[in-house]
Amino acid sequence: MTSAEGLEVRTAAGAVRGRAEDGLVVFRGIPFAEPPVGAARFQAPRPVGSWEGTREAYAFGPPPPQESAFQARAGAVETPTGDDWLTVNVWTPATDPAARRPVMVWIYGGAYKLGHAGSPGYDAQHLARAGDVVVVTLNYRVGIEGFALLEGAPANRGLLDQVAALEWVRDNITAFGGDPGQVTVFGESAGAGSVASLLAMPRARGLFRRAVAQSVPGTYFSAELARDIAVELGKEAGLAPTAAALAAVDPRELPAAGERLSARMREYDDRWGQVAPTVTPFSPVVDGEVLPCTPWEALAAGAGRDVDLLVGHTRDEFRLFLALGEQLGRITEEQAAAALRMFAPGPDGERSYREAFPDATPTDLYERVQTDWLFALPSLRLAEAHAAGGGRAHLYELTWTAPAFGGALGACHGLDVPLLFGTYDADLGALLFAGTGVPDEARALTALFQSAWTGFARTGEPGWPAFEPSGGRLTQVLDGAAAQVLPYPEEVSRRLWEGYDIPALPLLK
Repeated sequence: MTSAEGLEVRTAAGAVRGRAEDGLVVFRGIPFAEPPVGAARFQAPRPVGSWEGTREAYAFGPPPPQESAFQARAGAVETPTGDDWLTVNVWTPATDPAARRPVMVWIYGGAYKLGHAGSPGYDAQHLARAGDVVVVTLNYRVGIEGFALLEGAPANRGLLDQVAALEWVRDNITAFGGDPGQVTVFGESAGAGSVASLLAMPRARGLFRRAVAQSVPGTYFSAELARDIAVELGKEAGLAPTAAALAAVDPRELPAAGERLSARMREYDDRWGQVAPTVTPFSPVVDGEVLPCTPWEALAAGAGRDVDLLVGHTRDEFRLFLALGEQLGRITEEQAAAALRMFAPGPDGERSYREAFPDATPTDLYERVQTDWLFALPSLRLAEAHAAGGGRAHLYELTWTAPAFGGALGACHGLDVPLLFGTYDADLGALLFAGTGVPDEARALTALFQSAWTGFARTGEPGWPAFEPSGGRLTQVLDGAAAQVLPYPEEVSRRLWEGYDIPALPLLK
């Protein structure tokens, strides 16, 4: 495997050379599409041109242009620069075309405005080694470049980038030891929303056999809402919301317009409704073409019935955002009431939540309703819709408490990522495990995550029963050594939302 032949692979565009790293061969920064600049700016990804000789695939490609919060999140890690944003990275046990190992393709999260496949938290070496699988990570356009609905540009360019990367996997992964017929897409947060979108997209059909969606956000924009937001993004840039106008702004400068709008989105409560408090003006757009309808509608109609689905969420999703905003334990009764009126379902939603959780503090209510609205119910409903459409789904909930800060963060949003990748000291893991070391329970959970996820990629079975809406909604509850299969743990919340759909978010005025 460490021979010259084992390190060099020929792709459709040309030869690439990787590195032998602790029993794996790793390739970084392989372009799957042309740089989306110049005439390609704001357009669908274009096939990458061929090259002569052998290209060294030793370094990650540069992250797509994004807000300054990315570098703050990445810490002191240096990131490459340049226009080659659309690249893939491959970790493989061996580059034997006859091996035909399962392939797992990771899609990062970051509110559809942040992210880089080269982030240390997504180092896939442990996952590839533990499961004897090929792992691919990819970059896709975020923010205005990837998701703003602009005149003269296709909608959902970030999703189209993901489709192009999956096409690259289909056409090239055999040479890296993978099986193009055994591809699993997996992602967390905005990455899970992307996975859900891919399940609903005609252009992605046939490109993957299985899907893992970790904490699916329920935010999908109607075209009317997305156009209105694009107008305000254009105003922040001092330009019309068109591809032609915005192309005059350097791609690295344009994210500042989104950043400025994010900071004052609450000014648009009366027009944007539930989107305004999320402080991200980007989400997949139900445009009727690239994304014909919401994932829940598509799956219920059978769009993904041939794809196995593994989906779930953490128990205390929204607590991460309370902690980052220094609001833990500081929510007032007025703030809780406003959140309940904004997010709880139906005209009596506030009363229903208070009656269902009679001992809850204002912070508890504020967190619970936003956990439910933003992540828990969308994830549960994805399993329900898939089962209704004739597909096979497996459901999980992570309830193990992050050890940092005396456990104050609970089983918060994003905790599953360092547990899955085994990257406890990188990115968000550095916060969730800060000053605690890595408890034995965390390592046991990592082994369980990796076994379940790679087993699912190989066979479609993660190790627990399939989800059945009429059969107790059996759920794998992940809580350290006490992992067990139980009826869906958040039954109180589920009942509060029973009968309410998850529509594309509307423009209110």
